[in-house]
Amino acid sequence: MEQWSFPTKYDPNYLPESDSRYWFTIRETISPEQRNQAIVQRLREVMAYAYENASFYRNKWDEAGVHPDKIRSLEDFERVPVVAKEELRESQERAAPFGDYLCIPDSEVHRIHGTSGTTGRPTAFAIGRDDWQVIANNHARFLWGMGLRPGDTIFIASVFSLYMGSWGTLLGAERLGAKSFPFGAGAPGMTARAALWLNMTKPTAFYGTPSYALHLAETALDEGLNPRDFRLKVMFFSGEPGASIPGIRRRIEEYYDAKVIDSGSMAEMTPWMSVCGSAETQGLLLWQDVIYHEICDPKTFCRVPYGQRGTPVYTHLERTSQPMIRLASGDLTHWVLEDNPCGRTYPRLPDGIYGRIDDMFQVRGENIYPSEIDAVLNTLPDYGGEHRIVITREGAMDELLVRVEADISRLQNPVPSPVPTSRHVG
Repeated sequence: MEQWSFPTKYDPNYLPESDSRYWFTIRETISPEQRNQAIVQRLREVMAYAYENASFYRNKWDEAGVHPDKIRSLEDFERVPVVAKEELRESQERAAPFGDYLCIPDSEVHRIHGTSGTTGRPTAFAIGRDDWQVIANNHARFLWGMGLRPGDTIFIASVFSLYMGSWGTLLGAERLGAKSFPFGAGAPGMTARAALWLNMTKPTAFYGTPSYALHLAETALDEGLNPRDFRLKVMFFSGEPGASIPGIRRRIEEYYDAKVIDSGSMAEMTPWMSVCGSAETQGLLLWQDVIYHEICDPKTFCRVPYGQRGTPVYTHLERTSQPMIRLASGDLTHWVLEDNPCGRTYPRLPDGIYGRIDDMFQVRGENIYPSEIDAVLNTLPDYGGEHRIVITREGAMDELLVRVEADISRLQNPVPSPVPTSRHVG
């Protein structure tokens, strides 16, 4: 396939023809069967590399009786034990700061990012110099798939810190040849300033979280600005479920009159945009030639058939610094393999990521995910944007109560306008 070797080297000057739908036509439209054959060979290469350079993987696989030479099919690969995030923290405790799964010399580490550590020891991400350029090329490719082109302006409205989302977007935008506007977010009064700058500069695209986009729209209206006047064409999101939830997506589209695209997997899996939609295809495409995505039974970690629910398990196919090989996400989704409107032959998550399996709760024997409640509420025209889920028990029966914030302005004016004029909480 086009430019697919290991370790991966990309031509930094390459760009497709501007009217091409695809960055790499063959890689994106090859038959799934042919792509899977290439993936098996790559998995062997990545595993052999990690086995030689990382005691973390060598010891883990030796204990499990797994060796790279034994991987001759995707079914063989399912016998490789998954990696849990707790194992990464333990690895970095015994081999600080980057863990014994770092596969390059410390001197080749180019960027350090990580988790916040709010629930325990933070995890450090060490990204090699070559990997940083590979990530740039991958993210530029995904942005191209969203319909963005050199010269477009991309407004980045998320915090620039340890968080990989902002930096990954900036990196891809720069490689694409777009105008980058790294505005950031989070400081008091910054949202009103963001609305002002958006109105002044009229960027092509916006990146942030879905909840921030809604907050921004409401702030803009309070400032006397119409979000549709920003003239955004594409709004792409990560960091939380929402952009694939029909009700939330529709609210954002109503506010901004822009195409909404979901994206994002895990920071450890950067290039995290390997799970993203395209200009023509809703949901999340699994760009299998960048990261191999499996949707697995959360107990056996074997792939579930297309059409069924499971948890994503991720494997880097191009990273050399801290390659993740069968990293278990702990999320829940379902996948399909069917014709995509954009012509790409990747599997797809039609409803995005539902949320964390740990967030699931049971009521009277039914599994319920908070994102599914979000999806229903966001279809209600009078929903004010906030709700609380309350579960109680009297005797042997659970009771579920959802307290919902109402938008009084819509209740008083039941005929919806294309752009809400105000929002009052009651």
